[in-house]
Amino acid sequence: MFVRTFAGAVAGIDAVAVTVEVNIAGGGLGMYLVGLPDNAVKESEQRIRAAFENSGERMSGKKVVVSLAPADLRKEGAGFDLPIAVGILAAMGRIDAGAVAGTMFVGELSLDGSLKPVRGVLPVAVRARSEGLRRVVLPAENAAEAAVVDGIEVIGATTLRQVVGYLNGEAEIAPAVPADDEPFAAAATHYAEDFADVRGQTHVKRALEIAAAGGHNVIMVGAPGSGKTMLARRLPTILPPLSREEALETTKIHSVAGKAGVTGGLMTRRPFRAPHHTASQVAVIGGGQSPRPGEVSLAHNGVLFLDELPEFGRSVLEVLRQPLEEKKIVVSRARYSVEYPANFTLVAAMNPCPCGYYNHPTKECTCSPGSVHRYMGRISGPLMDRIDLHVEVTPVTPQELSAAAPGEASAAVRERVIRARAVQEARFGGVEGVHTNSMMNSAMLREYCRLDAASAALLERAMERLSLSARAYDRILKAARTIADLAGRADIVQADIAEAINYRSLDRGNWGR
Repeated sequence: MFVRTFAGAVAGIDAVAVTVEVNIAGGGLGMYLVGLPDNAVKESEQRIRAAFENSGERMSGKKVVVSLAPADLRKEGAGFDLPIAVGILAAMGRIDAGAVAGTMFVGELSLDGSLKPVRGVLPVAVRARSEGLRRVVLPAENAAEAAVVDGIEVIGATTLRQVVGYLNGEAEIAPAVPADDEPFAAAATHYAEDFADVRGQTHVKRALEIAAAGGHNVIMVGAPGSGKTMLARRLPTILPPLSREEALETTKIHSVAGKAGVTGGLMTRRPFRAPHHTASQVAVIGGGQSPRPGEVSLAHNGVLFLDELPEFGRSVLEVLRQPLEEKKIVVSRARYSVEYPANFTLVAAMNPCPCGYYNHPTKECTCSPGSVHRYMGRISGPLMDRIDLHVEVTPVTPQELSAAAPGEASAAVRERVIRARAVQEARFGGVEGVHTNSMMNSAMLREYCRLDAASAALLERAMERLSLSARAYDRILKAARTIADLAGRADIVQADIAEAINYRSLDRGNWGR
């Protein structure tokens, strides 16, 4: 007997519909899998046989051929266990073949017949809806994640026996219900950290506000203990809450990567990723033998924090240049390529020298001038050009630490950021892929960053004295546009240019003196 059902294969952050065709006939024994299955899929035969035995079923004694189409797409992972098992049972007459139609199945089978959660369920549910299927059957632990997709019925089961009973009309399984929007909105702005915890550092908090408002990358340079990490971890608290579309895209990435924390539904907060400086290039950028998203994609719509920036491998830092410009990363292999989004705000932190106390107000630096320059030289000029805001972080004084009055709360700063973002959305509303000032191209810079004579003269003098590159020139204009937006000004004034130039301190040959 011949039966057809459906499964999903993850490709990038999306899924491809896979038709699972099962044919049972005489003329041989055993189970044959075709359609470019990887080792995990090939091993499904043993899991399915054991699951059948422990669920009161028996594998057919005839020849079982399972075809996974399209045949030229490599099938990976144990998520094909359930659709293959259901297809075999339907072909054996143990499940009504009509009940299998219009349904996509995904899930890994345990030897005892229980269902284990798998990664990539959210894009699979999206694909099932786009294919016009009416429901998706999957492990109960994945149900809340898939339920966020509107327009499709999500059935979460715990065992193969329960799936068989449901399809035969012998057992009831209530469809998973998506979470309410109200808890989502509340969680989106609730953080344990707050800018009010930070004493002093007014100029650094100002730079982070500009970074949040315009989507600008920022680097903080300062001695150990000056508060760089503390400030960086509070940047997400002043970013606008995730929209539902951003939350869906962000959750899809984390679902494909198999990260914990997405089984309860949509992610509610902007991600904050802080890989260690020993992380490999694949871990940061993505890829591997079976490509998965790296840290730059896991930080999509959020913040990527690189502490101790000069300690990262040179190759790791240089491959950051592409996603910083293009907001995506493409992992290419001989037979295929996958694309992962990577629209993040980069926050980098570093010491000013190997000992950490160069230009410290009270402690003496033990490094030679040559070692200081070599240390700073670990960050290449092209990478530094792509960082809009350079901020020197000085140690907080005892008087500032003991101040009774808290700093400005994150909620107040976030309101200003949201207003500035609204101005930018209105400005770029008709341009696809451009949402913030940091994403403007050259034509947009000429249109939206016109300067008066005084501002143009100031910028020209800065270019000559600081030997700035053309890319740095563009970064100054983008930062100045954001500063003007925060102030509610339609035009950029000389003070905006002056403040933006002040954030290019690492471009100066005499930095720190």
